[in-house]
Amino acid sequence: MRHIISVLVENQSGVLTRIAGMFSSRGFNIDSLAVGETQDPTVSRITVVSHGDDQVIEQIVKQLRKLIDVIRVQDITAESHIERELLMVKVASDGATRGEVMQIVTIFRGRIVDVGSESVVIEMVGSQDRIQALLDLLEGYGVLEMARTGAIGLARGAQVLRV
Repeated sequence: MRHIISVLVENQSGVLTRIAGMFSSRGFNIDSLAVGETQDPTVSRITVVSHGDDQVIEQIVKQLRKLIDVIRVQDITAESHIERELLMVKVASDGATRGEVMQIVTIFRGRIVDVGSESVVIEMVGSQDRIQALLDLLEGYGVLEMARTGAIGLARGAQVLRV
């Protein structure tokens, strides 16, 4: 099963290396990884997406909590949460197909952020499923290049992951 794990860490060099090393040394796979500062510049939030049964995820959480620079760890998968990914994709598009591509992008609430004579660059924020659905439709036009962030997420409501 897919799990989203939020990790608050001290914002110091080497923290990400230690976390990635923990996953690697224990044979756990990272499906996606996103890192950024929080409202406190001394703390960063790392969002890790990984697959595993309950025992594997429990081991991941326990091992993360043992690392020195880790402040808090929370698996938000079973809780009510909001998750999003960012996609930027360059699609082949000339004058004949540009209108069709623009319609698809509008339906998915994406944005065209760059237009060239033979391509457009599209930006979209959404769930993993919506992003994949957009990519599936754009594949017929020719995806030239793509960058995707992986999931980030927060628990809904009053629940807050704090220092």
